[in-house]
Amino acid sequence: MATTTQWVAGARLRTLPLAVAPVVVGTGAAIGFLYTLGDDDLTRWSDVSGWEVTLRAVLALVVSLALQVAVNYANDYSDGIRGTDDDRVGPFRLTGSRAATPDQVRNAAFAAFGVAAVAGLALVALSGQWWLLIVGVACVLAAWYYTGGRRPYGYAGLGEIAVFIFFGLVAVLGTMYTQTGTVTWAALAGAIAIGSLACAVLVANNLRDIPTDTLAGKLTLAVRLGDAGTRRFYLFLVAVPFLAALAVVPTHPWAALALLAIPLAVPPARTVADNAQGLALLPVLRDTGRLSLIYALLLAVGLAL
Repeated sequence: MATTTQWVAGARLRTLPLAVAPVVVGTGAAIGFLYTLGDDDLTRWSDVSGWEVTLRAVLALVVSLALQVAVNYANDYSDGIRGTDDDRVGPFRLTGSRAATPDQVRNAAFAAFGVAAVAGLALVALSGQWWLLIVGVACVLAAWYYTGGRRPYGYAGLGEIAVFIFFGLVAVLGTMYTQTGTVTWAALAGAIAIGSLACAVLVANNLRDIPTDTLAGKLTLAVRLGDAGTRRFYLFLVAVPFLAALAVVPTHPWAALALLAIPLAVPPARTVADNAQGLALLPVLRDTGRLSLIYALLLAVGLAL
């Protein structure tokens, strides 16, 4: 019987900054957009009360956090029943360690999906954009079939694409769209930046797991690229957000604030570049997640200003 501490560990709370970051950037882009509106447009937009706009942002955050926890438990369950986690180097897993039964972990994932679905339905109802229900269903399916089902796409090296789309483009642009009914170039740049950092966390995780994933037949992108190629890809992904910030500086000068996060990118980049292996790569996941959150806060402030 798993303890509360073990369930919390299985939820992998250190990954939650990846869920917060896109909502922060999307909200910052929404605020910045409002400053560009003329009086007539602002009057039409302000038919939505301030508390409702705040509620939409909070609901978007709940959706994102719940999906992150859900995908963590879903991966724990699916990898555990396949035996992928039998010789695990990384963080604690409930199924692989036998601390909880597969059914219990699966049910925990379903419960988190349920929370995301309820919050998402409320968000769609408030925004009136019912077509977003399709996007919500796609998010849940992508989260489950990353390692679940007969042919999980995460085992075929497609995980980074899904993470970029759903934790970058969909999360950032969806947050802004449900608040303003539109998206902007600045929001797209922010979505690319946040998606790249989310991918960087996954790449670092899969870099650490190359030996065990190879033995388990899990052909992640890291396994396909090899050790050296994966390290170069990680460094590229960490550089993209700062290039994205520079790209929007001409129209949003305060976006340059995001460059203040560069020092936070140095330690994990150096660790990866120095060929760290196994457990030595665990701080890279933590540091990249922290970089994502701080970068998001800085960029959001810059876009809002």
